[in-house]
Amino acid sequence: MRDGGRVSAAIEVLTEIETRHFPVKMALKRWGEAARYAGSKDRAFVSGLVLDALRRKRSLGWMMGDATARGVVLGVLAFTWRWPAERIAEAASEEHGFGALTEAEQARLKDPVSLDGAPAPVAGDYPDWLEPHLARALGAEQAAEMAALSERAPVDLRINSLKTDPERGAKALAPINAAPAGILPNAFRIPAPAAADRTPSVEAVPAFSKGWFEVQDLGSQIAAAVAGEVKGKQVLDFCAGGGGKTLALAAAMGNSGQIFAHDSDARRLGDTIRRGQRAGVRNLQIRSPIEAQPLKGLEGKIDVVFVDAPCTGAGTWRRHPDAKWRLSPDQLAKRQIEQDSVMEDASTFVKPGGRMVYVTCSLLTEENEDRVAAFLDRHPEFTARPIALDGVTHVTPEGYLRLTPHRAGTDGFFAAVLERSTYAP
Repeated sequence: MRDGGRVSAAIEVLTEIETRHFPVKMALKRWGEAARYAGSKDRAFVSGLVLDALRRKRSLGWMMGDATARGVVLGVLAFTWRWPAERIAEAASEEHGFGALTEAEQARLKDPVSLDGAPAPVAGDYPDWLEPHLARALGAEQAAEMAALSERAPVDLRINSLKTDPERGAKALAPINAAPAGILPNAFRIPAPAAADRTPSVEAVPAFSKGWFEVQDLGSQIAAAVAGEVKGKQVLDFCAGGGGKTLALAAAMGNSGQIFAHDSDARRLGDTIRRGQRAGVRNLQIRSPIEAQPLKGLEGKIDVVFVDAPCTGAGTWRRHPDAKWRLSPDQLAKRQIEQDSVMEDASTFVKPGGRMVYVTCSLLTEENEDRVAAFLDRHPEFTARPIALDGVTHVTPEGYLRLTPHRAGTDGFFAAVLERSTYAP
């Protein structure tokens, strides 16, 4: 495909997302199924252009004076990908292009509207209704954090200590330009690609199939490390999902003790089984919800209950930019109810002297500090314990972990450690 056809495809996908409210993955899949002629580079180009447009939809629309899919895509090409105006015009006029540029578009490409006078939600690329929530959570750093959330994210990797060590892992990852990410010794990072470039294929590295490393954001790795010393312990990952943090916890345990993986959706646990086998985990038990009372017998007996709670995902908008445009006040309220319920259920498994680790990938105070405060008000037998990790400075005055893209260079994460003093069935 030539540039014009690729750009036309991106406009088509974005229009479908806007008019039919499809998630971006579904819209890209539908396009790919209809465009059998598109090669891997074409698909990467279209996907990258669509995602970059969603990351900065409002600010680019403002600069172009046109908030349609076409206007935003032209903004990406000119102001994010830095295409010269001549290249954009040439692509527009190709046989399968997106139509010749109008005089207004040519003018905006040369002289875009300044963002200096734009409202904060426009300049920061988020819905208007989120303004008070983000202002409360981010304070004076709101503009910088929202700018960071509109950038492409790197690919982070965790060296699996059950199979290898950082030195050998580094040699295996050298061909894809992964370097130490800092903070954690097993964390490595591939920088975010520029413009239409693709991130090197992680799965193509032979060591990947051997279980030497997993794809996992640095923030997620740090959140798992908040669990503290887990070797020889009884650990329950209450919302295990696909198993990313389950595997990180299992590696930290060194195949000692026992780790139980549970999730309310049995389908998600299928990946946990497969990934655990590849990673060499031998102390994992899957507790599927399709079983009758899958966690029966664990009440009050677990050293560490890890709760990766359902949330809005507001800290992952770099990777899932369509999520911020689909989020609504009702959904935020629903997530808070779910978070309270999950904490109540999970807390029953914490033994006296044990701890519950509450984690979200959200930036919003309503899903984080507020939920912890509400839980502690209901449960005086629990006490918040300050988080202390070597090399981690992103701890709030209350002792909670708060990671953000601007300050920490990770996805947005929150974590709190709550210790139980007594247990009453």
